Amino acid sequence: MSTAHHGAEDLLRELAPQVLGALVRRYGAFDTCEDAVQEALLAAALQWPGEGVPDNPRGWLVTVASRRLVDQVRSEAARRRREDALALATPQSALLAHAADAAPASDHDDSLSLLFLCCHPALSAPSRIALTLRAVGGLTTAQIAAAFLVPETTMAQRVSRAKQTIRATGTTLSPPEGSDGAERLAEVRHVLYLIFNEGYTTTGGTDLTAPELSTEAIRLTRLLHRLVPEDAETAGLLALMLLTDARRAARTGPRGELVPLAEQDRGRWDRRLVAEGVDLISRTLPRGQVGPYQLQAAIAAVHDEAGHTDATDWPQILALYDLLEQCGPNPMVRLNRAVAVAMVRGPAAGLDLLAELEGDKGLERHHRLLATRAHLLERLGQHQEAADTYREAAGRTASAPERRHLTERAHRLETPA
Repeated sequence: MSTAHHGAEDLLRELAPQVLGALVRRYGAFDTCEDAVQEALLAAALQWPGEGVPDNPRGWLVTVASRRLVDQVRSEAARRRREDALALATPQSALLAHAADAAPASDHDDSLSLLFLCCHPALSAPSRIALTLRAVGGLTTAQIAAAFLVPETTMAQRVSRAKQTIRATGTTLSPPEGSDGAERLAEVRHVLYLIFNEGYTTTGGTDLTAPELSTEAIRLTRLLHRLVPEDAETAGLLALMLLTDARRAARTGPRGELVPLAEQDRGRWDRRLVAEGVDLISRTLPRGQVGPYQLQAAIAAVHDEAGHTDATDWPQILALYDLLEQCGPNPMVRLNRAVAVAMVRGPAAGLDLLAELEGDKGLERHHRLLATRAHLLERLGQHQEAADTYREAAGRTASAPERRHLTERAHRLETPA
């Protein structure tokens, strides 16, 4: 794929929320405007690489999307389901008057408002993710479906239901304020975190990672950080993503097999991302109240700054997990803290903590609890029990690379040296 094509694609991703925001602010119908913007993005993706990027790309997209919107209103097939909604916000004469307007009505950037809208509390987590990637990320439904390994029709239905829900709530583009704004910002961060995690370690399929998702999550989190630069947790989330994604190239071997952190070739880590993440979290932590994303980023920084596995400052990591358990307790935090305890106080101490987690409904059937238990049993020299536990863990993951890794661990323990 040519450099020009990549450049046009990157520009379209950047402009997508700005163009959608301009249309929604002008015409008011989010679902219809979003369809029109997708058509404009597709037209640009086909034309710009060959004909060149126009002098005013944002204005070009607004104009083309507005014309698509007018075409939809004029269409007899679309009239019954679209005209009433559009008429409530803007008379058809206004739509026609704006259609040939090559310049946007305003340079106002509604990207933050769109993020809030796409992460509306009335939507389920999968719907928020899908709508965010499509409306703010500029991805097509086919691209999102491919990233999540689901049929395009399934993802199309998810996006359609999400837009119908947004329309039914009557939510405007104006961002929430006060405590509601803080809650919605937290929802936006969580959606971006989920997108990144799915990209970094897919929940199913034959590949360990889906780089297009983690890359898009980082891009959108950079956007969010630019829009709310004073928010420490957003900065912490971005730092966490950078420090984690820096290891991506070393996480798989030549056959796509999973390589655990302790066995990774640290020379393959992206030191530019490590430096950026460390700098960001170092500037953020002293600024005020520390939150879960900042603490997770600080833990990732300790790992990334160690030149080799044995140089990892596990006491510092354990101290950070102690703080994280206080401000953001959840089963996965307790599981990771048990690993840190095992590294500082020995595997038996870690197993004692795992025993307390076995009754947790969020973890009792999770493969990572079993995989961690197997690892600590292996360190204690209880090889047969460890092998059995690795196999049980392998049977509970939908990820083929993780399943192979756990099965190979069990086989190695059962095979005489």
